[in-house]
Amino acid sequence: MRLILIGPPGVGKGTQSALLTARLGVIQLSSGEIFRKEIELGTDLGRMAKRYIDHGELVPNGVTIEMMAKQLRADDVQKHGFVLDGFPRTVKQAEALDEIMFEMGIQLDKVVSLEVAEDIVLERLTRRMGCTRCGEIYHSKDKPPHREGLCDKCDSPLFVRSDDQPETIRERLRVFHEKTAPVIEYYARTGSLQRVDASEGPEETYAQICGTYAK
Repeated sequence: MRLILIGPPGVGKGTQSALLTARLGVIQLSSGEIFRKEIELGTDLGRMAKRYIDHGELVPNGVTIEMMAKQLRADDVQKHGFVLDGFPRTVKQAEALDEIMFEMGIQLDKVVSLEVAEDIVLERLTRRMGCTRCGEIYHSKDKPPHREGLCDKCDSPLFVRSDDQPETIRERLRVFHEKTAPVIEYYARTGSLQRVDASEGPEETYAQICGTYAK
Protein backbone atom coordinates (compact mmCIF):
# COMPACT_ATOMS: atom_id res chain seq x y z
CA MET A 1 0.00 0.00 0.00
CA ARG A 2 1.20 3.51 -0.85
CA LEU A 3 -0.76 6.16 1.03
CA ILE A 4 -0.55 9.88 1.81
CA LEU A 5 -2.10 11.45 4.90
CA ILE A 6 -2.81 15.19 4.60
CA GLY A 7 -4.23 17.49 7.24
CA PRO A 8 -3.51 20.46 9.51
CA PRO A 9 -1.14 20.17 12.48
CA GLY A 10 -2.79 18.32 15.36
CA VAL A 11 -5.24 16.41 13.17
CA GLY A 12 -3.70 13.03 14.07
CA LYS A 13 -1.51 12.19 11.07
CA GLY A 14 1.23 10.77 13.29
CA THR A 15 -1.20 8.62 15.28
CA GLN A 16 -2.82 7.20 12.15
CA SER A 17 0.55 6.60 10.50
CA ALA A 18 1.65 4.61 13.54
CA LEU A 19 -1.53 2.51 13.48
CA LEU A 20 -1.19 1.80 9.75
CA THR A 21 2.44 0.84 10.25
CA ALA A 22 1.71 -1.51 13.14
CA ARG A 23 -1.32 -3.18 11.58
CA LEU A 24 -0.63 -3.18 7.85
CA GLY A 25 3.16 -3.37 7.81
CA VAL A 26 3.81 -0.24 5.74
CA ILE A 27 6.77 2.06 6.44
CA GLN A 28 5.95 5.39 8.07
CA LEU A 29 7.73 8.35 6.48
CA SER A 30 7.14 11.46 8.57
CA SER A 31 8.90 14.53 7.26
CA GLY A 32 8.50 16.21 10.65
CA GLU A 33 10.13 13.32 12.53
CA ILE A 34 12.95 13.12 9.99
CA PHE A 35 13.62 16.83 10.38
CA ARG A 36 13.47 16.60 14.19
CA LYS A 37 16.10 13.82 14.17
CA GLU A 38 18.33 16.02 12.03
CA ILE A 39 17.81 18.88 14.50
CA GLU A 40 18.71 16.64 17.46
CA LEU A 41 21.87 15.52 15.65
CA GLY A 42 22.79 19.12 14.92
CA THR A 43 23.32 18.53 11.19
CA ASP A 44 23.40 21.33 8.62
CA LEU A 45 19.97 20.19 7.43
CA GLY A 46 18.70 20.20 11.00
CA ARG A 47 19.94 23.70 11.71
CA MET A 48 18.39 24.98 8.49
CA ALA A 49 15.07 23.25 9.21
CA LYS A 50 14.95 24.52 12.81
CA ARG A 51 14.94 28.17 11.70
CA TYR A 52 11.73 27.55 9.75
CA ILE A 53 10.00 25.07 12.07
CA ASP A 54 10.43 27.27 15.17
CA HIS A 55 8.49 30.01 13.39
CA GLY A 56 5.74 27.72 12.10
CA GLU A 57 6.98 27.98 8.52
CA LEU A 58 7.57 25.27 5.94
CA VAL A 59 11.08 24.01 5.20
CA PRO A 60 11.98 25.05 1.61
CA ASN A 61 10.71 22.74 -1.15
CA GLY A 62 14.11 21.79 -2.52
CA VAL A 63 15.45 20.54 0.81
CA THR A 64 12.27 18.61 1.64
CA ILE A 65 11.95 17.00 -1.80
CA GLU A 66 15.56 15.82 -1.81
CA MET A 67 15.20 14.34 1.67
CA MET A 68 11.95 12.50 0.93
CA ALA A 69 13.17 11.19 -2.44
CA LYS A 70 16.04 9.48 -0.62
CA GLN A 71 13.62 7.92 1.86
CA LEU A 72 11.24 6.67 -0.86
CA ARG A 73 14.05 4.90 -2.70
CA ALA A 74 15.08 2.86 0.35
CA ASP A 75 14.82 -0.91 -0.14
CA ASP A 76 12.45 -1.56 2.78
CA VAL A 77 10.09 1.20 1.62
CA GLN A 78 9.95 -0.22 -1.89
CA LYS A 79 9.30 -3.70 -0.47
CA HIS A 80 6.64 -2.92 2.14
CA GLY A 81 4.99 0.26 0.84
CA PHE A 82 4.64 3.50 2.75
CA VAL A 83 2.42 6.03 4.45
CA LEU A 84 3.57 9.62 3.97
CA ASP A 85 2.91 11.97 6.91
CA GLY A 86 3.69 15.65 6.33
CA PHE A 87 4.71 15.31 2.69
CA PRO A 88 3.79 16.70 0.22
CA ARG A 89 2.89 20.03 1.82
CA THR A 90 2.89 22.18 -1.33
CA VAL A 91 1.70 21.62 -4.89
CA LYS A 92 5.33 21.80 -6.04
CA GLN A 93 6.16 18.95 -3.66
CA ALA A 94 3.15 16.96 -4.94
CA GLU A 95 4.33 17.44 -8.52
CA ALA A 96 7.85 16.37 -7.52
CA LEU A 97 6.43 13.27 -5.82
CA ASP A 98 4.59 12.37 -9.03
CA GLU A 99 7.88 12.58 -10.92
CA ILE A 100 9.76 10.51 -8.33
CA MET A 101 7.12 7.78 -8.35
CA PHE A 102 6.96 7.77 -12.16
CA GLU A 103 10.72 7.23 -12.26
CA MET A 104 10.35 4.39 -9.75
CA GLY A 105 7.48 2.82 -11.72
CA ILE A 106 4.99 2.94 -8.84
CA GLN A 107 1.65 4.66 -8.15
CA LEU A 108 -0.23 6.00 -5.15
CA ASP A 109 -3.16 3.95 -3.86
CA LYS A 110 -4.93 6.74 -2.00
CA VAL A 111 -4.60 10.22 -0.54
CA VAL A 112 -6.49 10.72 2.74
CA SER A 113 -7.44 14.22 3.87
CA LEU A 114 -7.93 14.20 7.66
CA GLU A 115 -10.26 17.07 8.52
CA VAL A 116 -11.12 18.69 11.85
CA ALA A 117 -12.22 22.10 13.18
CA GLU A 118 -9.47 24.56 14.14
CA ASP A 119 -10.62 24.89 17.76
CA ILE A 120 -10.04 21.15 18.18
CA VAL A 121 -6.56 21.50 16.66
CA LEU A 122 -5.68 24.26 19.15
CA GLU A 123 -6.97 22.22 22.08
CA ARG A 124 -5.03 19.14 21.01
CA LEU A 125 -1.71 20.86 20.37
CA THR A 126 -1.55 23.26 23.32
CA ARG A 127 -2.05 20.28 25.65
CA ARG A 128 0.44 17.99 23.87
CA MET A 129 3.71 16.89 25.48
CA GLY A 130 6.54 14.71 24.23
CA CYS A 131 9.19 12.61 25.93
CA THR A 132 12.71 14.00 25.65
CA ARG A 133 14.19 10.51 25.26
CA CYS A 134 11.82 8.00 23.59
CA GLY A 135 9.48 10.44 21.81
CA GLU A 136 6.27 9.09 23.38
CA ILE A 137 3.41 11.60 23.03
CA TYR A 138 1.06 12.59 25.86
CA HIS A 139 -1.91 14.93 26.23
CA SER A 140 -2.72 16.65 29.50
CA LYS A 141 -6.44 15.90 29.06
CA ASP A 142 -6.81 12.78 26.89
CA LYS A 143 -3.57 10.93 27.69
CA PRO A 144 -1.89 12.35 30.79
CA PRO A 145 1.25 10.69 32.17
CA HIS A 146 0.88 8.76 35.42
CA ARG A 147 3.38 11.11 37.03
CA GLU A 148 3.28 14.77 36.10
CA GLY A 149 6.13 15.79 33.83
CA LEU A 150 7.62 12.29 33.45
CA CYS A 151 7.29 9.66 30.72
CA ASP A 152 5.49 6.45 31.68
CA LYS A 153 7.81 4.37 29.48
CA CYS A 154 11.30 5.62 30.36
CA ASP A 155 10.88 8.10 33.26
CA SER A 156 12.44 10.91 31.20
CA PRO A 157 11.19 14.52 31.44
CA LEU A 158 8.38 15.66 29.14
CA PHE A 159 8.46 18.85 27.12
CA VAL A 160 6.19 21.02 24.99
CA ARG A 161 7.52 21.45 21.47
CA SER A 162 8.46 25.00 20.48
CA ASP A 163 6.08 24.78 17.51
CA ASP A 164 3.17 23.84 19.81
CA GLN A 165 2.96 27.29 21.41
CA PRO A 166 -0.40 29.04 20.67
CA GLU A 167 1.12 31.79 18.52
CA THR A 168 3.15 29.31 16.49
CA ILE A 169 0.16 26.98 16.10
CA ARG A 170 -1.91 29.79 14.59
CA GLU A 171 0.91 30.54 12.18
CA ARG A 172 1.20 26.85 11.27
CA LEU A 173 -2.53 26.77 10.54
CA ARG A 174 -2.26 29.89 8.39
CA VAL A 175 0.60 28.31 6.44
CA PHE A 176 -1.41 25.09 6.06
CA HIS A 177 -4.38 26.90 4.54
CA GLU A 178 -2.15 28.92 2.26
CA LYS A 179 0.31 26.26 1.11
CA THR A 180 -1.13 22.79 1.81
CA ALA A 181 -4.89 23.17 1.27
CA PRO A 182 -4.23 23.53 -2.51
CA VAL A 183 -2.54 20.09 -2.37
CA ILE A 184 -5.87 18.60 -1.28
CA GLU A 185 -7.53 20.08 -4.37
CA TYR A 186 -4.61 18.85 -6.50
CA TYR A 187 -5.34 15.26 -5.48
CA ALA A 188 -9.12 15.75 -5.60
CA ARG A 189 -8.79 16.46 -9.31
CA THR A 190 -7.04 13.10 -9.79
CA GLY A 191 -9.90 11.20 -8.14
CA SER A 192 -7.55 9.69 -5.54
CA LEU A 193 -8.70 11.77 -2.55
CA GLN A 194 -10.67 10.39 0.41
CA ARG A 195 -11.98 12.88 3.01
CA VAL A 196 -12.10 11.61 6.60
CA ASP A 197 -13.64 13.25 9.68
CA ALA A 198 -10.80 13.14 12.23
CA SER A 199 -12.69 14.79 15.09
CA GLU A 200 -13.43 11.43 16.73
CA GLY A 201 -10.96 9.15 18.50
CA PRO A 202 -8.00 7.40 16.83
CA GLU A 203 -9.80 4.07 16.35
CA GLU A 204 -12.85 5.69 14.75
CA THR A 205 -10.62 7.64 12.38
CA TYR A 206 -8.59 4.53 11.57
CA ALA A 207 -11.77 2.62 10.75
CA GLN A 208 -12.76 5.32 8.25
CA ILE A 209 -9.35 5.19 6.56
CA CYS A 210 -9.38 1.42 6.37
CA GLY A 211 -12.84 1.41 4.84
CA THR A 212 -10.97 1.85 1.57
CA TYR A 213 -8.64 -1.09 2.17
CA ALA A 214 -8.90 -4.71 3.21
CA LYS A 215 -7.88 -4.94 6.86
